[in-house]
Amino acid sequence: LVMLEHAGIFLDTYKEYCNSVGNFLVMGGFQALAKPSLDFFGKSPELLQRLSETNDESVPLSDLLLTLFYLPIRHLHEYGRVLLKLATCFEVTASDYQKLQDGSSKYEALAIHLKRKRKEAEYTFHFWKTFPGKMTDSLRKPSRRLVCESSNKALTLQNAGRFSVNWFILFNDALVHAQFSTHHVFPLSTLWVEPISEEQSGLFGLKITSPEETFTLLASSPLEKAKWFRAINQAVELALSGAVDTPGTSSASVQRPDPPMSRTAKYTFYKDSRLREATYEGRWMAGKPNGRGILKWPDGRMYTGTFKNGLEDGFGEYIVPNKTLNKNDHYIGHWKEGKMHGYGTYRYATGELYEGSFQDNMRHGHGMLRSGKLTSSSPSVFIGQWVQDKKTGYGVFDDITRGEKYMGMWQDDLRQGHGVIVTQFGLYYEGAFSNNKMMGTGILLSEDDTTYEGEFLDDWTLNGKGTLTMPNADYFEGTFNGEWGTGLKVAGTYFKPNLYDTDKEKVKSLKLGILAVPPEEKWKAVFEECWSQLGCEGPGHGENWRAWENIAVALTTSRRQHRDSPEIISRSHNKTLESLEVIPQHIGPVTMEKYENIRRYLIKACDTPLHPLGRLLETLVAVYRMTYVGVGANRRLLQQAVNEIKSYLRRIFQLVRFLFPDLPEEGGVIPEPSAEPQDGNVQSEEGAQNKAESPQPARVVSSCGLLLPVLLPRLYPPLFTLYALENEREEDMYWECVLRLNKQPDVALLNFLGVQQKFWPVSISVLGEKKQVLPSTKDACFASAVECLQQISTTFTPSDKLHVIQLTFEEITQEVLALLKEDFLWSMDDLFPVFLYVVLRARIRNLGSEVHLMEDLMDPCVQHGEQGIMFTTLKACYYQIQHEKIT
Repeated sequence: LVMLEHAGIFLDTYKEYCNSVGNFLVMGGFQALAKPSLDFFGKSPELLQRLSETNDESVPLSDLLLTLFYLPIRHLHEYGRVLLKLATCFEVTASDYQKLQDGSSKYEALAIHLKRKRKEAEYTFHFWKTFPGKMTDSLRKPSRRLVCESSNKALTLQNAGRFSVNWFILFNDALVHAQFSTHHVFPLSTLWVEPISEEQSGLFGLKITSPEETFTLLASSPLEKAKWFRAINQAVELALSGAVDTPGTSSASVQRPDPPMSRTAKYTFYKDSRLREATYEGRWMAGKPNGRGILKWPDGRMYTGTFKNGLEDGFGEYIVPNKTLNKNDHYIGHWKEGKMHGYGTYRYATGELYEGSFQDNMRHGHGMLRSGKLTSSSPSVFIGQWVQDKKTGYGVFDDITRGEKYMGMWQDDLRQGHGVIVTQFGLYYEGAFSNNKMMGTGILLSEDDTTYEGEFLDDWTLNGKGTLTMPNADYFEGTFNGEWGTGLKVAGTYFKPNLYDTDKEKVKSLKLGILAVPPEEKWKAVFEECWSQLGCEGPGHGENWRAWENIAVALTTSRRQHRDSPEIISRSHNKTLESLEVIPQHIGPVTMEKYENIRRYLIKACDTPLHPLGRLLETLVAVYRMTYVGVGANRRLLQQAVNEIKSYLRRIFQLVRFLFPDLPEEGGVIPEPSAEPQDGNVQSEEGAQNKAESPQPARVVSSCGLLLPVLLPRLYPPLFTLYALENEREEDMYWECVLRLNKQPDVALLNFLGVQQKFWPVSISVLGEKKQVLPSTKDACFASAVECLQQISTTFTPSDKLHVIQLTFEEITQEVLALLKEDFLWSMDDLFPVFLYVVLRARIRNLGSEVHLMEDLMDPCVQHGEQGIMFTTLKACYYQIQHEKIT
């Protein structure tokens, strides 16, 4: 049977037909049809009456038409009856019986449902007939049906004026509040209703919440209140589910749950000054956008992200069209209470890009601003501190067009205070700036070491008292006027110190860096952000437990974000994050084992930018490279670069000691676990004396030892470049000597360097074979020690480099022991020439830089130990080679 097999098509068609007729009725279509139908059927309605099977002659024409159009619905009853009759022909147990039975009940249910729909349409139509005409036009919609209305004064507005008229009409898609001449429509999808308890107020009230208004309705009786509450809730539920209530569920019989407080809906604001005419689509919670959503303004602005309590809060993306440039400003980052707040990236329509911290919609904190592309008019990069949208505090400005880099203090977007400028032509200035210009006392050096110390009036413009020193140490004292690089007007005295021995004191060595920004003043904002991430107001002002809590929160939220997009995070990175979730024990005295755990924890923490310490390190590496790469690779900046690293170490160590409060301070001692068991507290005096004489082995805690291994490898390239530039002349002399002396065969070189004959290797093993050392043999003696020393260039930290030197000494000793076949102790006179030979044969190109780097960053506790002496020997070798005269 077609009507059984394809029951769905039948049912849908009837439903659609009935819906259209209902909509037509609501809009008053049958009234409008009455006149044309008269023209068509003629004056006598008998034909119409017969067609619509009505006997009553007093029925108006429009009603006849209505009845006519509703006739086909009767078929549904007949279909149902036919199927039921057919079913009786089968056994009750047969599947066909069941099929026919189900089909029949479907048709019957639809018939009842459509009857109800017709009633609703007629009820709505009659309501519009009584409603004031002006409002009817704007409110009447084909699919809108009336649910209930308060014309019987059953529902009033709380706190309404005495003479005001308030009429509430509930439709299937909106609640309308009508007054004399105005009305307001509240869409149901963004309507929340809750009953107000009667005990306190003694009133039968319902609280209605919509996105921009909240008001209270008072019912005349508890019964009315319950009726309206149920009606509104059901209408909201239906509007949200988007389902037309299906046949078979009469609204009275089934108790529906209340519509959810949290829901997804779309709404256009009309009142709120900030959001006027903006459309929000997304999650809501009790009348406020809450959760993920999209907010669009008519002018093209758009926010996509999370909301909290009606405001942008969390992570989101914001686009602002720029009409003049016909491009968009684009922000991606964190928000708080409707404003950009926290870390974010802002691409301006002008092409500028800012990455850094925001507060109250302004750049505030540490950030980097790139302006222009390399091809544009003024490409430049600023990295440093911002206060309320202005560069204020310490910052580095790289002016790529002019080839200048400024490192110093700012105030309101202007250079103000102490600073340093280096240029691509090797000029170096340090001193005072005022109003964006060099103004006040300063020092200026050119590439050839010509130096001016004195007063400045403008950029590169001398004005006032000063001293001009030539590369050969001749100098002028007096007043200077003019721009550097053009003619200078000079009034003063000329000195030629080397002629008069008495004036030796006049030749003073210039100490750079005094007029630069002290290292502790640099990058304060970066450290402040790290402290605030740990929940502290300032360095060290906070609770240890809160800091650990904040770290845990930071790691878990980051992991959760990355779980949604796993491609960002590698497996090893994920492992690091997992291991960081275990907090090393940080309370109680620190033993060697605990110290090791802390050290390992720090290495992992600094390995991921999701950890506050890792984030800090990543930022410091970025700012350091921004400062000392490119134009900043100027040899005169070396000392500042070294001091900056030391300052990082001190400040990071302060953070580490805040997280691990029982870690000894700089230079404190952790006892090594001693092998002998302690027998209680009882010790003989003799024992105590012995203990005092032989110190316990111990580990000295220092920021160098703990943090350099994580920090230095990342900063090594720019730092080592500065060392190489600073020691260029020295190293060229050294290298020339190395190349010259290395032309000699082993025996001749050993002889030349004055190595005692008993230390000369007689035979060497090549691939397991013994071979005699001949006068022509080259690069064979002490080969293992040479190879070992060459490793120094592959290490980063001074401690690793010292370890290489120590291993080299051990290799030399091994070889000599094998030669002498007896124990002996080195004296420096014996050892030095041998080591000098090894250093020469190792041919380390930048040995001077290696030596100076170790000297500057060596752990203080090592200097006087065994490794310290070995380092001094290497240093002595380096100087010896430079001054080696070949005879």
